[in-house]
Amino acid sequence: MRNHWRHYVRLLVYSLLGCIIVGLIIGSVAWALVFGLTAYLGWTLTQAFRMHRWLYQAKMEDPPESRGLWGDLFDGIHRLQVQHYRSRDRLQAMIDRIQESTNALKDAVVMTNSEGAMDWWNQSAEKLLGFKYPTDRGQLIYNLIRTPIFKRYFTSKKYQEPLILNAPNNPNLKLQFHITLFGEDDRLLLVQDVTRLYRLEEMRRDFVSNVSHELRTPLTVISGYLETLIDNADELPPRWNRALNQMQQQAQRMEALVNDLLLLSRIENDGSNFKATLVDVDSMLRAICDDARALSQEKGHRIELSLESSAGLTGNETQLHSAFSNIVMNAVKYTPPNGEIRVRWFEDKKGVHFAVRDSGIGIDPLHIPRLTERFYRADPSRAADTGGTGLGLAIVKHVLINHDGELEITSHIGEGSTFTCHFPRTRMASAEALAEAENVSD
Repeated sequence: MRNHWRHYVRLLVYSLLGCIIVGLIIGSVAWALVFGLTAYLGWTLTQAFRMHRWLYQAKMEDPPESRGLWGDLFDGIHRLQVQHYRSRDRLQAMIDRIQESTNALKDAVVMTNSEGAMDWWNQSAEKLLGFKYPTDRGQLIYNLIRTPIFKRYFTSKKYQEPLILNAPNNPNLKLQFHITLFGEDDRLLLVQDVTRLYRLEEMRRDFVSNVSHELRTPLTVISGYLETLIDNADELPPRWNRALNQMQQQAQRMEALVNDLLLLSRIENDGSNFKATLVDVDSMLRAICDDARALSQEKGHRIELSLESSAGLTGNETQLHSAFSNIVMNAVKYTPPNGEIRVRWFEDKKGVHFAVRDSGIGIDPLHIPRLTERFYRADPSRAADTGGTGLGLAIVKHVLINHDGELEITSHIGEGSTFTCHFPRTRMASAEALAEAENVSD
């Protein structure tokens, strides 16, 4: 390229010298220079016009024929054009393939910008969400999905958990929304039809609730007759005593299971749709710890309560009592005799926290992610010894979901366990508010 420029400059210099020589011959150097420069300017304008017409033509054609610097410019621009069109065709083919593959999905896929204006969606989005192309292009997505919950979810940028809503064009469909951030806060929405799973879950909840209700009456009758028989054990053959005692233990265990199932079903059905009240956590924890000491008298546990915050909570007192009591009673059940259990209530800049630390046998970290599943046990062989139903932590999980909280579990084998419930500051109730509420109730 540098040699081309040197060649072009030499031509200009030779042309200029030629004009000067011709001017000396005819006796007018100035007019010879004017004539030469005018001819050069005319040629340059002609090449510029040819380039303009070539660049703005309807379709790509071969470049005009030229020599020198202009010929190099035409050839160079033509090469760039060819590369550009090849890259464009390659990208367009890739985009077409991606669109075809997403259109083949049964799940809806929607792309929006940072403000929520819709850029593109697949055919499933038109079926599930009722979008219409091209009239809805550029529309804000929360103006088409007119639900305040969806708008809050969309603008929150907190997409760890999916959102389940009714379809905007079909209330009988349940849709699950997953949102992913990309680019400059642009959003990619994946919407799945979970109607069948939702109905199966609903049927399961109804079945458990109904069966638990139906079991209560026969269990009450069985337990009553067993108590009567045990009270009159002196009149029965001695070999019946062991059988009656085991039957009573299993009946009590069955009653506890039914009660926990009913409680879990009620918490699931109520969700967070309860009338929130100010809950005095200090008084609640004192009562729970007194019950725990009474339960663990034979084991000689040292149960310490540390109230480092006077704040309360805004929520459902019954649900919170169930959650806190389950965690404390679990610590009593799984801590060896003469062990230590420490209960803390404290706050920091993130919110308020309830923590229970025990010196028990600990839990293998492998089991921790599944501990809140119904009936899951890290060690099934311990179930008979503790008398637990396997639903305690499932109850805790759903209570925390209803109160915007999170459960954190840390444990190692032989080093005890720590269960911590984290509540955001939006759930905090000041000591002044608690005192005022108590005065009003009085």
